[in-house]
Order: sequence, then C-alpha cells, then structure tokens
Amino acid sequence: MFDQDSLNTILLVAITVTGAVATAIWLGLIIWTWRDMHRRSRDPLAQIASTLLVAVLGVFGLIVYILLRPSETLAEAYERSLEEEALLQNIEEKPICPGCGRPVHTDWQVCPYCHTKLRKPCVNCGQLLELPWNLCPYCATPQIAPGEARSTARRQAVVAPPPDYDTVPEGDSPVEFVDDDAF
Repeated sequence: MFDQDSLNTILLVAITVTGAVATAIWLGLIIWTWRDMHRRSRDPLAQIASTLLVAVLGVFGLIVYILLRPSETLAEAYERSLEEEALLQNIEEKPICPGCGRPVHTDWQVCPYCHTKLRKPCVNCGQLLELPWNLCPYCATPQIAPGEARSTARRQAVVAPPPDYDTVPEGDSPVEFVDDDAF
C-alpha cells in the first residue's frame, strides 16, 4: 500500500512536526520562566540562572524552578506592604475632632474647623489636659470646673476665717483670685 519513499516522507514529516512542537514548548517554557522570575525578583542573576536551568534541563528544570521560586510576585509583595502600612496607620492613634471628625493635633485646645473644645489647660502649670481629667498628671493639681470655682471660692470666703496677715508670708496667700472673664 505505501511504498518506501512515501513511508519515509510521512515519518520525516511526523518527526519534523514533533520536533517543532517540542522546540516550541521548550522555548515557551524558557520564556515563561524568564517572565515569571522577572515578576518575582529584581535580581538579574536569579532571573538568568532560573532561565538557564529550564533551558538546560527542560521540563525537569521547570519542576526544580517551580519548587524553588519565590512564593509571591513583586506586585503581591508591594500590595501586602501597602496593606500592612494601612493597618499600622489604623492601629496608631490619630486624634480626630469629636465634633466634625477632621484630624487635629494633640496640642490644640480647640478644633479650628468646628470650634469644639478638645483639651483644657491646667489651672496651675498650663499643660493641656483631656477634658474629663480632674487632676493634672504633670503637677498633681486638682482641676476645678468653672462653676465649681465660683461656688468653692464663695464657700471658702464664708467658711474660712479671715487670714492673719501678720503670719502669712508674702506670696503664699490662702485666697485664689479667679478671673470671671476667663470662663
């Protein structure tokens, strides 16, 4: 049915097609390895070494490369670092105004946007304190609310006996003067 020449021709075509397909697959593996390693590492030596590994060993080199390649691409590593940075920024306390929600500085007494009172100065040392604090952590001075200051001063004036000015050293006056305009 087939003569020797046609059988040789068919065999030659089959071998040529098989060789072309094998060469295309081999070149495709080399190019894929180069591109994959280029996405996973900036090191040119690692890129060349992995490509040569696949070029020399073929499919076995590809298996070795897949086992040893970096687990994430540079883009994935960059995205992960961005996510970590965003999480760290969320963890860090960023003071915001309770009135308008805008960012404020820790040394502001009042929000410049909505004029919400953020902190109060210590009546003794002037350090800024949180609003609910009743004692200054810097100088240990009790903090008195404005309404309480007036009533306390009145109570002291009524309850306390008049000071003996002969025995009180100058500068240690037992009466504190409160400026009503400050409140």
